[in-house]
Amino acid sequence: MSSHSATVTTSRISPARARGFGIFFIFLAVAMAVLFGMGSGPDSATFGLNGPDQFADLPTVEIPAAGTAYFLAVVAAFLGGMQLARGFGHRIYLVLGVVVFLFIFAFLVWATEDNSLNLYGMLQSTLLRAIPLTLGAISGVLCEKSGVVNIAIEGMMLFSAFMGVIIGSASGNLWIGLIGGALAGGVLSSVLAVLSIRYRVDQIIAGTVLNIFALGITSYLTARVLVEYQNLNNPGTFRQFSIPIVSKIPLIGPLLFRNNILIFLTFVLVGAVWFGLNKTRWGLRVRAVGEHPKAADTVGINVQRVRYRNVIMGGVVAGLAGAYLTLGSVGRFDENMTAGKGFIALAAMLFGRYNPVGAFGAALVFGFAESLQNKLAILNVGISSELLAMAPYLATLLVVAGVVGRTRVPAADGVPYVKE
Repeated sequence: MSSHSATVTTSRISPARARGFGIFFIFLAVAMAVLFGMGSGPDSATFGLNGPDQFADLPTVEIPAAGTAYFLAVVAAFLGGMQLARGFGHRIYLVLGVVVFLFIFAFLVWATEDNSLNLYGMLQSTLLRAIPLTLGAISGVLCEKSGVVNIAIEGMMLFSAFMGVIIGSASGNLWIGLIGGALAGGVLSSVLAVLSIRYRVDQIIAGTVLNIFALGITSYLTARVLVEYQNLNNPGTFRQFSIPIVSKIPLIGPLLFRNNILIFLTFVLVGAVWFGLNKTRWGLRVRAVGEHPKAADTVGINVQRVRYRNVIMGGVVAGLAGAYLTLGSVGRFDENMTAGKGFIALAAMLFGRYNPVGAFGAALVFGFAESLQNKLAILNVGISSELLAMAPYLATLLVVAGVVGRTRVPAADGVPYVKE
């Protein structure tokens, strides 16, 4: 995807960039004071924190809208002043996250003035929307750590969502549908692997072709098959189940421990892929192939085999992401239902710095942006629905603009290997 020179990241921040952070923090502080402080009236915002079936209910939180906005603005301005005066060093990105969180919370308080918002519902919506993005990002990590660029995640997710519905409906078994969806992703990724590794086709072009193919074939089959035989578009969804005791912990319990099997599987995959890539011999080989395939070949590692295996594994994980959209969420297939989620997953992979855990955190950010869009529409805050619908994609653009050139990608990413 890029060369060594474009990917080296240093631990230091240039003085100009450090000043830029400080000015940005102060700008957000002023925006909070003007937009949300002066823009609020004397009323309060009310937040609920309770999920279903908890040990005990948490109290409803009621806070003054204007006062909260001014207070958060002062905190952000203080952090901006600290950054300009002495800087936060390597902790600057943590501070950036804090300031952005303060801005978003001030916005939520302003939007909820003289109204109420169930934060549990919003957090749950964030998690549910982050799951397919997380799986898609893990798919990208598996491929790109071995040196193969996979921009076909969108197509793999869409094709797998379609096949999962067809197979699940025809068999009457959600598990068979899930396996079918995962295998469908594996089939498309096998095509990508052959084109990219054996025939050394430009990996961006190969991925784009697969995306176009997946959109075309699913649109055609939807019109020809699913519209006429609607019984093939009704597989149902996986039911939620609760983990005893821990699912009753207030707020956290029902949020994390009362879900369907695909969400728990995603949690397991995040940890397993991180451990595999960083703590096992397999992960060492994958990273060696992605960083310096010639050196890996010299010490006896079969570069092509490692790349084939990782790309196909990535396709299977992308297939799980697609199957989640249908079998784990809405229970039916709609034309182009991925709606760019595969590309947002790539942004989550970049934002997470090719780390499965970081990618999960980035997916939560994008999931929150999408959830926020829906909640604001319900609250009727006076922002046009068209602008709200842009929120997830605007967040993606901002993140990509912020990380491109600052995230170190594997050195041989996107570079075909020819054995000498």
